[in-house]
Amino acid sequence: MERKNAWEKYDESGKKDVFGFSEKYRKFISSCKTERECVKESVELAKAAGYKDLYEVIKNNETLSAGDKVYAVNMNKAIVLFSIGKKPMEEGLNILGAHIDSPRLDIKQNPLYEDNGLVLMDTHYYGGIKKYQWVALPLALHGVVALKDGTSVEVCIGEKEDDPVVGVSDLLIHLASEQMTKKADKVVEGEDLNVLVGSMPAVKKTDDSDSENNQDVKEEKERVKANILSLLKEKYGIEEEDFLSAELCVVPAGPARDYGFDKSMIMGYGHDDKVCAYPSLIAQLESVKPEKTSVCILVDKEEIGSVGATGMHSRFFENMVAEVMDRCGQYSELKLRRTLTNSCMLSSDVNSAFDPNYANVNEKKNTAYFGKGVVFMKYTGSRGKSGSNDASAEYIGKLRKIMDDNNVSFQTAELGRVDLGGGGTIAYILANYGMNVIDSGVGVQNMHAPYEVISKVDLYEAYKSYKAFLKDA
Repeated sequence: MERKNAWEKYDESGKKDVFGFSEKYRKFISSCKTERECVKESVELAKAAGYKDLYEVIKNNETLSAGDKVYAVNMNKAIVLFSIGKKPMEEGLNILGAHIDSPRLDIKQNPLYEDNGLVLMDTHYYGGIKKYQWVALPLALHGVVALKDGTSVEVCIGEKEDDPVVGVSDLLIHLASEQMTKKADKVVEGEDLNVLVGSMPAVKKTDDSDSENNQDVKEEKERVKANILSLLKEKYGIEEEDFLSAELCVVPAGPARDYGFDKSMIMGYGHDDKVCAYPSLIAQLESVKPEKTSVCILVDKEEIGSVGATGMHSRFFENMVAEVMDRCGQYSELKLRRTLTNSCMLSSDVNSAFDPNYANVNEKKNTAYFGKGVVFMKYTGSRGKSGSNDASAEYIGKLRKIMDDNNVSFQTAELGRVDLGGGGTIAYILANYGMNVIDSGVGVQNMHAPYEVISKVDLYEAYKSYKAFLKDA
């Protein structure tokens, strides 16, 4: 069942649409590298599209009806958006779900130290990474520092052209003979991912009591660290103790770039899973007066098991559905259960795109390819489908018709060979409600590396598929 290359169905005008949408996405992932930044930008886009804050609706005791649009934010790291449909919510929702966290290096709570005139920050890597890929790269620092007075300071160092960058050092090849004999997972250890942030000592202070002429110099310990702290105090107003209540992460610095001589691809940080989150968000914002209520949920913590208050395992989504039903005058516990059970969902997450350099990890008939459109994955999991949501044949048949009716290019795939691959998504969590769920997304090369690659036409087909799903499912 050979699938045609999606580029071939577009004339010059159609290709302009593909490139136009891709450029907006490229700018989005260049500026939204953390879940907090994604949520902040999503709120701005939602407000511009006429969405109201659900918490304000509740506070003001307002009601909701068909055509109304609301959003709710969870701890600044997750967001859910609703476009209220004409049909009772009890008949089910059309849901798009994706995650907005990506693998990175997190700064520890007590990170800063000086060692022989160099100042470094300790990190703890987040999500599944090849640790050796994170050395000798220009890195940027993103995040927030929460102060004791209740205010928060946003930090972003390394993204502007005149900003400094930081990085993790690598061992020169001349001295690496022992390192080169190690297994790949031991070449760079987790505790060695320390970020170098400074080497210049603070100006020496004079002590009036030391001499009559005030020329003697008072020696200070850790003067390079003192200089770094002084710079942070000057720019952000933060002290060393404030790291205790900070959420700072280290990510690749700089914007995403067009990739390939033909500019048909994008290389950038965080395609997993913003390449699904962004088109899901835009499809939701463009959903106007749907028959069934459309929903987009963008969550945190997928890369570490969807745990915690901002992950998909939390009750945030269920609670917000209940709140919206209540504002619509449709809530009861039984109706909530029926609503969730009768819903349909696209769990929008990436798949591994075929790479000729590593062809043997795939079974070619059931592999995602660049240019073949959005990818549907009946099951994920690993080794005997362990941990997988396995979508029903009936649901896939319904989706096939929706995609064909809307001229959406799609393909089906697994994540690697049977006894080799596998991966997890948020699909099985929503499937616990009894709703129809399938994984769908975009093929990615270099997945979980600092710089990943996607096809622009696959991104556009994903956007088209999400719009079609919200309209017709």
